[in-house]
Amino acid sequence: MRLISICPSNTELLAYLGLTSSLAGVDDYSDWPAEINDLPRVGPDLNIDMDKVEELKPDLVLASLTVPGMEKNIEELEKRRIPYYIVPNPETLTEVGDQLLLLGELTNEQSAAEKMHNKFTAVLNEYRKLSGRATKKKSIYWEWWAKPVFTPGAGNWLTEISELAGGYNVFKDKEEASVQTDWEDVRLRDPDIIAAVWVGIRKEKVKPEIILKRPLWKEMDAVKKQNLFILEEPLFCRPSPRLLTGLQRIASLTHPDIFPMYKEGSDVLLGDKNDYDK
Repeated sequence: MRLISICPSNTELLAYLGLTSSLAGVDDYSDWPAEINDLPRVGPDLNIDMDKVEELKPDLVLASLTVPGMEKNIEELEKRRIPYYIVPNPETLTEVGDQLLLLGELTNEQSAAEKMHNKFTAVLNEYRKLSGRATKKKSIYWEWWAKPVFTPGAGNWLTEISELAGGYNVFKDKEEASVQTDWEDVRLRDPDIIAAVWVGIRKEKVKPEIILKRPLWKEMDAVKKQNLFILEEPLFCRPSPRLLTGLQRIASLTHPDIFPMYKEGSDVLLGDKNDYDK
């Protein structure tokens, strides 16, 4: 089956099912795993080049509606009668895991999907158990964007990840998935941990000194205790099983005495491709 993924999270889901060799092309923003680097590119996820998609003659295009504006990709696929499937937009980690089973059925890889789903569930269950050992729940401020400030609210998986890491999202009192606020509101909430995961920006491009220039932020508890972290954005902002590696990353920072160590470049689900030290 010749597949094309027009969304990074879909590409990652296929990788967990061992289907990167079935990919005929991917969107411009897909950057994991390394095996896809030489594949034909069909444009950014909000502006897919459908002529290129047609030229690659896919049996199925894996589409998404995770970002406003992706609707026009669906319209164009229908217009050209290109077979496609819209991967559901999950709100919880359990729903992310369920996507493995959905794509496994869709691609006739049910056995691989069930095995990976079992691993996914086992990791979730382990973190549920370990998080109960955290006697002090640490407050976490997640920064998606700096100006205007956007941060996840209760309706986003980062709230669940915060809890599984023995903490809580400092904006969990806001029901929406994405909250627009300001620097002063964040400062007054005085989180224990500041986690910068600017959407679409590589970790190396985010400079802590930019954040520290904000009025009175140097007086925040997280800054004084050196708990300002610039993290790997793809591990936290894409609805794929890589979120579990993001969970391992933040949990190792919130309670290093409780949770497994994180090793950069590792992955909790890929067996001997990662070190999952307990």
